Amino acid sequence: MGDVVRYGIIGSGMMGLEHLRNLQLLDGAEVTAIADPHPESREWATAVADLAGDTLATFETHGDLVGSGLCDAVVIATPNMTHAAVLDDLLPTDLHILVEKPLCTTVADCRRILEASAGREALVWVGLEYRYMPPVARLIREVHAGAVGRVHMVSIREHRFPFLPKVGDWNRFSRNTGGTLVEKCCHFFDLMNHITGATPVRVLASGAQDVNHLDEVYDGEVPDILDNAFVIVDYDDASRALLDLCMFAEGSAHQEELSVVGDRGKVEAFLPSAEVRIGTRTGGRDGVVTEVVHDDRVAYEGFHHGSSYLEHLDFLAAIRRGGAPDVGPADGLLSVAMGVAAHRSIEERRAVDLVEVLDDPDA
Repeated sequence: MGDVVRYGIIGSGMMGLEHLRNLQLLDGAEVTAIADPHPESREWATAVADLAGDTLATFETHGDLVGSGLCDAVVIATPNMTHAAVLDDLLPTDLHILVEKPLCTTVADCRRILEASAGREALVWVGLEYRYMPPVARLIREVHAGAVGRVHMVSIREHRFPFLPKVGDWNRFSRNTGGTLVEKCCHFFDLMNHITGATPVRVLASGAQDVNHLDEVYDGEVPDILDNAFVIVDYDDASRALLDLCMFAEGSAHQEELSVVGDRGKVEAFLPSAEVRIGTRTGGRDGVVTEVVHDDRVAYEGFHHGSSYLEHLDFLAAIRRGGAPDVGPADGLLSVAMGVAAHRSIEERRAVDLVEVLDDPDA
C-alpha cells in the first residue's frame, strides 16, 4: 500500500454516494472503483466523480471490483439483506472493510461474520457513525471522564421523518432490513452500550406501525416496518437505557436528543442544533452550561453532521497503524441482537433476555 489508500465502494445508492463524497475530501484517500448492479446507481457515482475531476472504474458486481486489484479498502453500502453474502466474499481477501450498519440483518449471520473475522489482519469496521457526531462524541467524552458520576440512566429520543425511498424500495419490508429496530436503531443501541460501558442483559419494548407507508403496496404487499416504539434496556451493572422512536414527527425542533444521568450530574446533546448541556446536582438548573459543539476537522457535513467524515478519518488512521478496529463486528453483533430482542419483545409482549437471542441459532 502506497501513501494513498485506494477505496472501492460496493453499492452506490444514497449511502454509497455519501461515502464517495466524504472520501473525495479525505487526504490520503482515493476512490478508484464502484460496484452496483443498477445502471442508474453507477451513473450517479460517475456523475459525482466527474464533478471532482475523478475517474472511477465501474463494475456490476462486487466480485469484479475485488478481482480488479484496484482497491486496498472497500466500503459496503449495499441493502441490509445483502451484507452477509458480500462479507462472505470479502473476508477471505486482504482488503480492509468498512461495512455500513447493520452488520447483518440476523444474529446468526452477525455471529458467523464475527467468527470469520477472527484472526484477520485487515480491518473489519462497522459503520455505526453516530458515535462520531461531534455533540454526541462530546457527550461520550464527558460521561467517560466522570461528569455525571456513575451512570444510572441513558435516554435517546429520535423524532424524525419516515424512511426515505431506496432503489426498489427494499427498505419497506422487515425481511430486507431486519426490522426498524435493527435497521435504524442499531445506532442507538450501540450508543447505549458505548456510553454505559456495561453489558445489556434484558430488553422490554412496545411499538407498532401506526402511520407510515400503510397506503403503499408492492406486488400486493403493504410494508410492515414499525414507525414508533419505546425500548427499555437493562444492563448488568443495574444501569438502564430508554429509546423513544417516532418516525412521523416531522414537526420536531430536534431530531435526536440524548440524556445521560448519574449520581453527580447530567449531560445532554441535541441535534441538529449541536448543543451540549452539562449540569451537576450541586449546581442545579442555574449552573447548567450550554455549548454548541463542532469539530473543525470536518470537511464535509453530509447527512450525519460530519460523522461519516470523522469515521473515515479514524478508519484510515487504523488502516495505517494496524491493529483492531474502533468499532468492530462484536459491536455490530450486539447492536443487532438488541434490535432483534426488541422486535421479539413487541411480538410476544414480554421482556426478552439478551442471552436468549444470542444463543438462538435462528435469530
